Amino acid sequence: MASKPVVLIVDDEAGVRESVRMVLKDQFDPVLLDSGEAAIEWLESNTAALVYLDILMPGIDGLEVLERIREKDRILPVVMLTATKTVKTAVSAMKLGAFDYITKPFDVEELRMVSDRATENASLRREVEELRDAVGTRYGFDNIIGESESMQDIFKTVTAVAPLKTTVLIMGESGTGKELIAKAIHFHSTRADKPMVTLNCAAIPENLLESELFGHERGSFTDAVERKIGQFEYGHTGTIFLDEIGEMSPALQAKLLRVLEQGEIMRVGGNRPIEVDVRVVAATNRNLQDAMAEGQFRSDLYYRLNVVSLEIPSLRERKEDVPHLIRHFVDMKTKELGLGDRELAAGTLDRLLNYPWPGNVRELENVIERMLVLGPAQGAIGPEHLPSELVDGPAVTMHVREQVLSGHKSLSDAVDEFERDIIGEALNRTHYNQTRAASILGTTRRILKYRMDKLGIGGLFAER
Repeated sequence: MASKPVVLIVDDEAGVRESVRMVLKDQFDPVLLDSGEAAIEWLESNTAALVYLDILMPGIDGLEVLERIREKDRILPVVMLTATKTVKTAVSAMKLGAFDYITKPFDVEELRMVSDRATENASLRREVEELRDAVGTRYGFDNIIGESESMQDIFKTVTAVAPLKTTVLIMGESGTGKELIAKAIHFHSTRADKPMVTLNCAAIPENLLESELFGHERGSFTDAVERKIGQFEYGHTGTIFLDEIGEMSPALQAKLLRVLEQGEIMRVGGNRPIEVDVRVVAATNRNLQDAMAEGQFRSDLYYRLNVVSLEIPSLRERKEDVPHLIRHFVDMKTKELGLGDRELAAGTLDRLLNYPWPGNVRELENVIERMLVLGPAQGAIGPEHLPSELVDGPAVTMHVREQVLSGHKSLSDAVDEFERDIIGEALNRTHYNQTRAASILGTTRRILKYRMDKLGIGGLFAER
């Protein structure tokens, strides 16, 4: 039989302690103490599901015990026991974090009802805390893949700026992971247990975006049949992430500037400002300086947003991260999809490593998922399970050629990519048998292994 949850009953009157014990003994395992000092000492080495705490006691009173409890546990429900003449003090106790209060002499049904509500509330709050911790872990640096020097510099900046309220502007191509960085900033900040609101400014029609951001009053326009709370109010005390900020109209930019400068919003149709405490993190894939020169983006807003800026590099600019990302997404997607272990053929891996990834990390993630879904359940996943743009080797080779001739890639890097492609194809044709692949290439296995190690081929998969 499962043990009952513990209820700690603290009161200097033996009759009160016994009365509470009799009412709750069927539902809880009661522990009775007669002083605040004894309660503090007991809680040092024990845990309870619920505490009933008298306010007026000799020595350490109930309010001080409550404060001590809250220093260590924000969730443990504490119900104050009070005489009618100290109800005002009990209300003060609730401001300090008490769940509720009951006046003496208490009603038996009220005592049971309050106990049920208190433990149910605590259970829900602990569940929310666990979910929040899990989400925070997901957006920790361990889950943002980036071994390259450029990404390590970004992690350092995020670590430095996250605990502050500083506005952050994140720039980079679509698919580079700007939202992931924004969430890392939030979940590494002092606002991590507060809401984070995400809004894509390009996904909402311009005539609705103001209402979405700031809310509206009933009757402020034709379809405003009731008051609407905007995202800034929902995000109060937390963080708001404004993605694609470059798509916001100049008129709305002026209203956003007011929020940043004065910390207040005005609902559409409203007649009084509403104070909000929201940290703003914005992102764009546009060149905002070009947009300012064209009169499409306000310079005063730009400088307000650009207190700290982060430029997320494209995937083609950090090719050394691609093998780590492949491994990460293969592991993650097989778990999410409930698949067994999957192995990639050398030719598949080679094409993944050489492809320029115009869609960046998002495209790589989608390709990995597609490949795992369509690939065989047994044996290595071959290049035939990749999208056509990755299977088409000559097209990739032409892209590399143009990169060299245009000065975007060095000849040395291009030679390495070509050599990696040839070796990968030989390994794929021989089912990753290095001895046979070396024979096809007219070299020795030792030299082949040396070239593979130098080029980073085979680091993800063992020879069969």
